[in-house]
Amino acid sequence: QVQLVESGGGLVQPGGSLRLSCAASGSIFSINAMGWYRQAPGKERELVAAITSGGTTNYADSVKGRFTSRRDNAKNTVYLQMNSLKPEDTAVYYCNARLKTIGDYIYRDYWGKGTLVTVSS
Repeated sequence: QVQLVESGGGLVQPGGSLRLSCAASGSIFSINAMGWYRQAPGKERELVAAITSGGTTNYADSVKGRFTSRRDNAKNTVYLQMNSLKPEDTAVYYCNARLKTIGDYIYRDYWGKGTLVTVSS
């Protein structure tokens, strides 16, 4: 009923930039927060950036000053602009949305399938 589709991952050299996009579609009534998580090999999934419907953002300390997230509420889309990328940013990046579907009474977390970002020379 709900799909989150990420795009924009790939291979980039250290110091380079990438922009990820995530569009939510389906029987959506309301979206609260949207955000990005990542999971590197052998590590737990961690929050990268989250943004509320009002535009308030929260970033992991490791990406502050380098990553910027913004949201287009009309398109149910969230973006992650990643600059000054480092090898340690290599991970699968997952889109998350906390939303309420039509007919549901609570907000639930939905996830995309993930997009791989590799930072390497």
